[in-house]
Amino acid sequence: MQVTIIGGHGKIALLAAPLLVEAGHDVRSIIRNPDHEADVAATGATPVVADVESLDVAALTGLFEGSDAVVWSAGAGGGDAARTIAVDRDAAIRTVEAAQTAGAHRYVMVSYFGAGADHGVPDDSSFRAYADAKTDADAAIEASSLDWVILRPSALTLDAATGSVDVRQLDASVEPDSIARADVAALIAAVLERPALSRTIVEVNAGSTPIGEALDALAAA
Repeated sequence: MQVTIIGGHGKIALLAAPLLVEAGHDVRSIIRNPDHEADVAATGATPVVADVESLDVAALTGLFEGSDAVVWSAGAGGGDAARTIAVDRDAAIRTVEAAQTAGAHRYVMVSYFGAGADHGVPDDSSFRAYADAKTDADAAIEASSLDWVILRPSALTLDAATGSVDVRQLDASVEPDSIARADVAALIAAVLERPALSRTIVEVNAGSTPIGEALDALAAA
């Protein structure tokens, strides 16, 4: 399938792209900075320079033409609340609409563990804008007609991949811990290989269950 990754120079995206290419997919990675083209090309993906923050739905629809799946792995990077809302909420929501219009049936969102209307982040926290933005973006995906999966990893590390995770579908008894970005990348690739895993939110920590086995169990639940 043709997979379009938004945020193609991010740490997770740079790890996910070669896995998707190795699996036989045609991968297009959207990046804002042309200086990053060589890094993206080295993963086997085709770099596409475009600023999703500034593109309207029509332009994004054109960008997604021919895509079977869209993966959101972008982010404003924190620090500025207004830009966080502009990227992590507004731009993300536009990509959901554009993916539907372009006929990309599959959409995978990388969110965060604990996102949702009851995220509980205090008003005076520097994380509040991001929490609100992801909550609204996730809600837009849930309300869409797309075949979606929202991945909500806990604290991200730069540890080596383990290939094993602990996944739950919104189990309030499970506390966030941490997970390697490399394992989140592997989760993205594995989700796209499992059409039966659909329209679901997956919260994930590092764990002891092989990724494929964990996702197959969720799909069968």
